[in-house]
Parts: sequence; structure tokens; C-alpha cells
Amino acid sequence: MDIEVVCGSTGSKIEMYWVVGAPVDFRCGAERLRVQARETLGRSPLDGSAFVFRNRRSNRIKVLKVDAQGVWLATRRLHEGRFCWVSALEPMASLTRQQFRWLCAGVDWQRLSASLPLEKHV
Repeated sequence: MDIEVVCGSTGSKIEMYWVVGAPVDFRCGAERLRVQARETLGRSPLDGSAFVFRNRRSNRIKVLKVDAQGVWLATRRLHEGRFCWVSALEPMASLTRQQFRWLCAGVDWQRLSASLPLEKHV
């Protein structure tokens, strides 16, 4: 199920998906992840964005969404393989809605997002 479908019940639309580069301790709850989004990343959790965190093995993600009514914290786990992630050296990267869907499906969203080379006409 898509996070927007879950969050859609409150009428809140996700404006941007922010993927956090470094892994987080998955014992963290919504409040601790909110603090990380605000203090470490310099983003307000109330700006309409969703924040995507991963565990060390990259086989689980948590998606944090804060709206006027409360907090959504969704977890996704892959049975096999790992989520394709940004470099841990990057503090965060933004994703489009389509890239986020590819990420959740376990697809290499970075390859699918790359520009296709122009065909050479001879």
C-alpha cells in the first residue's frame, strides 16, 4: 500500500520525499525521527514532506509524515535483497513520487531516473 493512500485519509498530500543517507537505529520512534529531521537535516517535519529512513542492512525503511492531525510512521521490509539507497555521505536527497514508488518496490530508482542517452543518427 502506498503511504499517500494511508495518509490520504487525513487529506494531507506529500509534497516531497526526503531520503536520509545515513542509517538509523530502527528502535527509534516517531518523535526521535522528527527530531532528526528537524535538527540534523534542517527540515521542518510540518512542511508537507515525508522523510524516509533506512536500517543498517538496508532491508527496511521507515517513512515519517507529520500533518496537522498527528504523525504517520510506516515501515516496509523487503523479504529478499536491499533497498537501493543514496550514498551515506549525502545527508539527504529528494525523490519524486515515482522514484519513491520504485524505492518501495525494491527497484533501483537511481538507474530508472537517469536520463536516457540521445540516439545518434548516422
